[in-house]
Amino acid sequence: MKTGIIVYIADAEGMGDDFDIERAIQRLDLKADGIEVVSPSVGHFDVMDAWWRLIVRGMKSIVCLMTEVIDNSDLRLTGSELRLCE
Repeated sequence: MKTGIIVYIADAEGMGDDFDIERAIQRLDLKADGIEVVSPSVGHFDVMDAWWRLIVRGMKSIVCLMTEVIDNSDLRLTGSELRLCE
């Protein structure tokens, strides 16, 4: 079964112009077949868009993980998790 993760950035105002979202996502070391990002400034604007994108790509199990920006260079998981599909 293909799995997808939506990374929801709750503290997007902590992201500066030089924030490297690709590197920050890689450092989270998430194991999934597809990853989408939701924030006002990067990626999708809302969870529904990201969820639909993962469904269209064949994901059967989708989880939304909340993150916050740390020191304008990293993301930290908050521990909040929402299962959207299975």
